[in-house]
Amino acid sequence: MTHSTGMVTKTLLLVDKNRLNPYNHVGSQILKSRTVLNLALAFSRTFFMILSMFFMTLYMVTGPYGYSWKNISWGLLLGAMLGLTLIGFELLFRRFNLRSFNVAILGLFIGYFMGLALVLTLDAILQISSATIHLPPQVLEIIKISLYLFGVYLGTLFTIRSADELYISIPFVRFTPTAHRKKDLVVDSSVLSDARILDMASSGLIDHCLIVPRFVAKELYILTESQEEMERAKAKRALEIFKKLESMPDLHMRSNDTDFPETKDIMGKLIRLARLFDANILTADISRIQMANIEGVRIINLHNLSNALKPLMQAGEHIKIKIQRYGKEPRQGVGYLEDGTMVVVNGGGEYIGETIDAIVLSVKHTSSGRMIFCNAPDEEGRLHSEHDEH
Repeated sequence: MTHSTGMVTKTLLLVDKNRLNPYNHVGSQILKSRTVLNLALAFSRTFFMILSMFFMTLYMVTGPYGYSWKNISWGLLLGAMLGLTLIGFELLFRRFNLRSFNVAILGLFIGYFMGLALVLTLDAILQISSATIHLPPQVLEIIKISLYLFGVYLGTLFTIRSADELYISIPFVRFTPTAHRKKDLVVDSSVLSDARILDMASSGLIDHCLIVPRFVAKELYILTESQEEMERAKAKRALEIFKKLESMPDLHMRSNDTDFPETKDIMGKLIRLARLFDANILTADISRIQMANIEGVRIINLHNLSNALKPLMQAGEHIKIKIQRYGKEPRQGVGYLEDGTMVVVNGGGEYIGETIDAIVLSVKHTSSGRMIFCNAPDEEGRLHSEHDEH
């Protein structure tokens, strides 16, 4: 009896705990909104399926053969097929967001005028040279249809591919959200050759905002044929990382074809591209920071970002560190944390190969990273004894 009472009490406590947990409340709200959305989608699909069957049946019944069970059956069958086709298209374009839809509609609009211009140009050419060119009506119609479809396809394709540059051609048109917009990141070859960009991309921090210029990829392909072995290996590693980034389904990395032939320097091209798209530059090359700052483009350095994410140490804090080698000063030992931070331990030279509990003295920031200075336990005791003697 006591055991069952305890089980009931634990169950009630668990229910109260879940009820008080704000994350459970948020999760229930998300689940509720998803349920409403699924119900709306199910209703819309059913409604359009009924509409398709109704209109196809009405078409068959009002045909030349009139009202019959055969026409009704054919109408229902064709309507069901049409409804399933509509649902299939809806499922196929499930990830097609509103921005992409607007770009596609504008592309069709531009393509329509492009195809119409090609057909009108052909008509004008035929009218001017009617004395020398005589084409059968069927051939002429096929040529016009082909030109029109070519113009529509080309205009739609160019608009979709160059949606980010569209505001350059059409003033005041820019398909980017205005509220809470985060800037894109234009990457250079030094970032692509650094494997840390893979971890950064998989974290979700840079989703939908990574731009790889074509001239950077072209530079890497050229370096793979270099005579220097280090440059060749670095370029090949960068291309491998580039392919891995492209294969990440949630990253949505974009390649950009914009080039500046009059600018020969790669960094100059990166700066011009960043200014064109109001973007930042992500680099792992420290020497490139100063030039971009002069041009008014913000540089995000991968090394600085990595150092900023390293754990901070407070003076007086105890850390466990394995002493791996001797330091520059007498009796000093050097070890490394898991993230690669160098730890210099006074008195640690006596513990080479051992893991000791060191006491943090200070943290020094350098251009190459962060260094932590510590005292070994016996060093603290020696300093206190020397202080007492004085």
